[in-house]
Parts: sequence; C-alpha cells; structure tokens
Amino acid sequence: MKQRTPVFVNILIITGLLIVFYYLFVQSYSFLASPYFWGTVVISAILAYIHSAIGDLIENNKFKKLSAEEKAAYLSEKKIPFLKRQYDAAFKKQSETEEKDILIDHGFDGIMELDNQLPKWWVGLFWFGTVFCAVYISAYSFTDFAHPLTEYEVEYKEQIASIAAYEKDQPQVTIESAVFAEDNIAAGEEVFKTNCVSCHSEGGKGGIGPNLTDNFWHNQPEKTLFKNVFHVVENGVTGTAMQAWGKNGVLTGRDIQNVAAYVYHINQEQPPITPAQGGAPAYGDEAKWEKQ
Repeated sequence: MKQRTPVFVNILIITGLLIVFYYLFVQSYSFLASPYFWGTVVISAILAYIHSAIGDLIENNKFKKLSAEEKAAYLSEKKIPFLKRQYDAAFKKQSETEEKDILIDHGFDGIMELDNQLPKWWVGLFWFGTVFCAVYISAYSFTDFAHPLTEYEVEYKEQIASIAAYEKDQPQVTIESAVFAEDNIAAGEEVFKTNCVSCHSEGGKGGIGPNLTDNFWHNQPEKTLFKNVFHVVENGVTGTAMQAWGKNGVLTGRDIQNVAAYVYHINQEQPPITPAQGGAPAYGDEAKWEKQ
C-alpha cells in the first residue's frame, strides 16, 4: 500500500490554493480580513479531516488483507517522516537491485531504460500549473484581473486620489513661501499650456497677451521676476483679460508656483523670442529684477 499524505499537508495546500484563487478574482489581499474567506478555509479543513478519516478506514481495511511481510514493510515505511519520504522520492537514487526490478527489457546501443515513476513534486506542479492555467484564463476572460487597461485606470485613479490627499494635507503655497525650483518647470509648462497659451501663445512669445520671454514688463509689483509672475497670476491685472487665477480659485498656489517657475525659465534661462522670430513686440518698461 502507498503511504498517504498527512492531513495537515493537505490543509496547507488547500489554503494556499484558496489564497491564489481568491486573489485572482478579488485582485487584492483584502479578502484575508473577510470572514467569508476564513469560513471557506475552515469548511475546507473540516472536509479534509473527513476525507482523511474515510481514508483511514479504507487503509485499515486494506491493511488487514496484507501478508505478515507486507504489513511489516508498510509499518516500517510509515515510520519514515513525510518530508524525508518526499525527498527520497524526488532525489534518492535506486540501488542496483532496485534498478534491476524496474529495468525495461529493451534498449539500444547498450543504453537500457528504467521504468521510473515521475517524482510526486513534479506531478504535483504539473497538475497545479494545469489548474492554475484554467483558473487564470477564466479570471482574465470574465473579470478585470490582469487586464492592462483596467489596471491602468485603477492605478491612475489611486494616484490622482493620493495627489488630492497630499494637496489637501499640505499647507497651501503663498507668494511668501513660493520658491523657484528646476523640478517645477515641467509641471509649470503643463499649467501654461492648459491656461495661458491662448493669450500668450506657445513658448510665451505673446499674442493677445504680452511677450513673456523679453525683459519688458508692464506690471512690476514685485522686485524679483519669479515673485512678480506669482503676484500677477494670483491677483490678475485689472482692466485686462488677465484674470486673478489664484483668487478666483482656478489655480492652486502650487500651480501658480509651477507656472511661475516655467515663465522664469523661458525668460531668464532661454533666449527671448524676438518679433523677427514671431514674438510680440516689447510692451511695458524694461525690468531690472533683483537676483533670486
């Protein structure tokens, strides 16, 4: 008779499979806190114990029919720990006597074939892979599991929510706390393209609004260029199309800080776009900004 797998090993395997299958369909480990999952585990464990008890009855019935030698061999093998039996089944080499017993009576060129059984761990992995493949295909076909577009949407929403939570918890940027940073230029360019390009044109060369790349400014309420841009964007310019983006609640203080960094960049770190290059003519007085 073959030795049976201990019931605690079966329970561990069943629990592992349940975790895998739940995750495939729930797509997170939140089910680990669910009483339904643990209820399934408990029911599965009870069924495993019932199965083991029935197996014991069948095993005892078969044991009674064995000869004395077969009983002794069976009891001797049963004393070997389960893990050692698994290791021997997977890696232990047969003796010459054992090889003669499983030698198949045909060969070629002096090479003979042994009737070896596949290791149990290999067979187990094969069946696990087969079942997992079927479940995975079902989960992919009929749920949102592993669907790249769905995963992208979920992650995108999570990131937007985390940004909103961060913005809510962080103190709002004001003209006093705003500072120029190279890291803010790219974000400021996006704000500019969304809100400012209709008047100031691409790259800030000017159109309806003045050219932001030259050194002539009609409004100079602050002493530094970065703070000046922040002030104008936040408060607007009375009597012009330049609204108070900050006070009207259209842009946050962080948005204004970013767009001010972008305007500073195109004004101070890049050459101006002249009228000959398509830029708007100078408007206002030449500025003499203090250094940042």
